[in-house]
Amino acid sequence: MLNWFLNIIGTEWFIIVFVAIFLIFGTNQLPSLSKKFGKVIGKYNKTKQNLQNTISEVSNPNIAVRGPIKNDRQKLEIIAKSLDIDHIGKTNEELQKLISIKINEKE
Repeated sequence: MLNWFLNIIGTEWFIIVFVAIFLIFGTNQLPSLSKKFGKVIGKYNKTKQNLQNTISEVSNPNIAVRGPIKNDRQKLEIIAKSLDIDHIGKTNEELQKLISIKINEKE
């Protein structure tokens, strides 16, 4: 008995599930049920796409680092550029303060 049950694959399962749904819900509720199912699938796909876009934005920041960073000033300038902070003419301490303010604003 168990071997026969395990041999049911593919389209047989689809037919069994369809008949069970047909018997449970009847012919009157199938169109509304399929419409609700379609809306759920659409919302799922939209949410999945939004999540993938968010992950790709976070994992691929617009920071171009070419080679190793040699000193603290270069690190501060790269971070300032990524946060849209003007770093020209500012000391390291001023940049550190501006960067910490900008990061705290995003939280």
